[in-house]
Formats: sequence, structure tokens, C-alpha cells
Amino acid sequence: MRPPGRGGVPPASPALLFLLLPVLMQLLGAPRGEGAGTGAGAPSELRVRVRLPDGQVTEESLQADSDADSISLELRKPDGTLISFTADFKKDVKIFRALILGELEKGQSQFQALCFATRLHHNEIIPSEAMAKLRQKNPRAVRQAEEVRGLEQMHMDVTVNFSQGGLLSPHLRNVCAEAADAIYTRQEDVRFWLEQGVDSFVFEALPKASEPMLLPRCGQVGDRGKPCVCRYGLSLAWYPCMVKYCRGRDRPTPYKCGIRSCQKSYSFDFYVPQRQLCLWDEDP
Repeated sequence: MRPPGRGGVPPASPALLFLLLPVLMQLLGAPRGEGAGTGAGAPSELRVRVRLPDGQVTEESLQADSDADSISLELRKPDGTLISFTADFKKDVKIFRALILGELEKGQSQFQALCFATRLHHNEIIPSEAMAKLRQKNPRAVRQAEEVRGLEQMHMDVTVNFSQGGLLSPHLRNVCAEAADAIYTRQEDVRFWLEQGVDSFVFEALPKASEPMLLPRCGQVGDRGKPCVCRYGLSLAWYPCMVKYCRGRDRPTPYKCGIRSCQKSYSFDFYVPQRQLCLWDEDP
């Protein structure tokens, strides 16, 4: 297995420039009109100020594409790390990407990229059509999630072949381009995707020696050239996880009247061939 993806700092795209005026979205409303500048089915984008678990505030970009039936989220942490999340409803795949700034004084390259692909359950986040209809409200407010969902810990024991990744999800080749050699998933998710018709050559199992009981955590390894089990954690600070329904005296059936927001944290354990590739994991 090749070391995780590394390279120079990629040029910033408009979707990554979070120093614009923030926009907060809250209530689920009617579809955007012509003044919004998007046609039917065209991707929509909203920006929202959110409070991170450590109390700091950042800007978050949310995009919905009802034609592709997908949702994406991006946020930049105060340390410069860029976190991306993509939900592909057509393929039942969710993709997490982290672009982690390197520490040159420790011999790291300018950034390190990681990608994690897991099965998407459709009740985890609101549908893409509902996301596209979210309206802006109170742009100066800082949003904090109404519900904090429990930490999900995952052992990633399979890698995804980047050159064939489009067969798993058409979004993977774009989202994980910088992490071509570091795309991880799990056996249990692979079994589900194989049942859905995804070819087995998209995946490659990691060697048994990479199991946590056979290799130490990277935080316990002093030699930076030795293999170990790395742990990386990330959090989606604020995302619409559920559509709210209300009842009215004049309406015999419940109607959509807003969204419920959630915060969710994830912890990924995965094999790295060198401790040097996991210098953030300092905990034993």
C-alpha cells in the first residue's frame, strides 16, 4: 500500500473561500424564485455561521444538487484544516475528506489528505430537494445544533481504488483527488455495496497485520518510520438532519414547517505504513 495522499497546497476555489459575509439558514420554505439566480434542478449553495464543539465560530458552506440527488458540506477549522462531507443518495454513499495542513518543522509536506467512504442511511440527513429549498434568515446569527448525536467510532479495514472509485460514487474522484492513495472504508459497508452491484475490484482489503490488536496506536509509537494504527476525528458542527412537520387548524394533514439541526462527530481508525503520516495522533 502506498502512503496517504500528500502534495502541494491546492489553489483555493470559490467554494473554499469562507471570508464572505455569512448567511444563516433556518426555516424550510418555498423553492427559490427567479431572483435567486438558480434554475430548476441547479445546485444551490448557502453559507451559515456555526459554533464548533470547542466553542469557536467558523463559516460552513452547504450545497444541494437535486438532479444529482446529493448534498455537500464544507467547513474550515481554526487550525486551517478543511473538512468536506458529501452525501450521495443515489449510490448510498457518504464521503468525508480532510485536508490537514502539515507542520514543515516536523518534516511533513504542506498538507495531507484523507478520505473515508461509508454507507449512507437516508434518515441521517434531509433529502437533497429539501436542502435546496432552505431559505436564508438572520445572516449575523451563529447557529448551534439543536441535537448532538453520539460519537461514531469506525475501524477502516479496506481501501478504495481511486481509479475505479467512480463506480462506487461519481463524486469520489473529485472529492478525493488529493487523497488518491488514502481512501478508506469498512468491510461491512463493502458487503452492502457489493449486494447493490458495485464491482469487487473497486476495493482492496488491508493486510491482517493492520488490525488494531496486532499493531499499536500511532500515539504509542516513537519511531516515525514504523507502521501503526492512526486515529483521526472530525465533527460536522451543524447540518439539517430532519424535516419538521407541523399541524394546523386549517390543514387536515401535517405539513413541512422547518428543519431540525444536528451535530455529529466521527472517529476513524486506519492503517498507516509510517508513524510520520499520523503526527496529530498523540494520545496513547
